Amino acid sequence: MNISALRERVAEARSNQQSEAALEDWLEHRLPDLHPAIAPQPGATATLLRFINAYIAQVPDILEAAEAVADAAQIRAQLLPVLKVAEAFFLQPPALPADHQGMLALLDEAYLAHRLVEEVNDRYVMHGCGPLIPLGMTRANLIVHQLLGEPFSNELDAEVERAVQALVPESLFEGEAFQTYKAQIDPETCRRLWDQWPCMSEELGVEIKWRGAA
Repeated sequence: MNISALRERVAEARSNQQSEAALEDWLEHRLPDLHPAIAPQPGATATLLRFINAYIAQVPDILEAAEAVADAAQIRAQLLPVLKVAEAFFLQPPALPADHQGMLALLDEAYLAHRLVEEVNDRYVMHGCGPLIPLGMTRANLIVHQLLGEPFSNELDAEVERAVQALVPESLFEGEAFQTYKAQIDPETCRRLWDQWPCMSEELGVEIKWRGAA
């Protein structure tokens, strides 16, 4: 895992004033077309910019935490393949729209990485385990899905689905290695290890109001 390269990409894009300005301009044009569930608020652009920056920055933080937990909890065989694909989505993404550069391209790539983790978690839970990487990103991912807009966000979801089918096919959960993992995993030990990483308790998007939300 090349965590430093991930962070360098984020820092480079953030330090580019043109990249930041282009992201802000893109957001201004997206606001009128956002899904009705996202209620417009005063200062919406600034709020969404903060959210996007945190969403992008969380990718290297989560991958760093997951790599450490993989070693400490002896679940490297389960975690490392997922982390490698998430890293590749961030460093070597599939073809993106030509006008998605700088921070906007990083938002696309972060969405791919976060959605990959979400989908892998769902499959582990479906087969009687806790999430492989215990991070609640559903709300944040829904917000980014709406920001990116359809059909493009659906195309990114399809890329994630193809990756998940290769990483965690149904046959994986029927194999002896998974049954051994399921029998030996210690949820309490894993919880303590994950809790050592502050990024795992962050809940992104709570400051963005949704119509109909309590």
